[in-house]
Amino acid sequence: MSSLVDRVRRYLNTPQGHETVEKAKRMAKDPRNRDKVRGLLARFRARGH
Repeated sequence: MSSLVDRVRRYLNTPQGHETVEKAKRMAKDPRNRDKVRGLLARFRARGH
């Protein structure tokens, strides 16, 4: 049985995996998405203490 990491690596080497990576890169450049992620991380960190 292959590990999860092996399956992810194989997926990322497919055309669909390449498109997923490009989509994630485009979303990461969007300032609104960055603000959402920062807010979620701040809430997560505050909850942990």
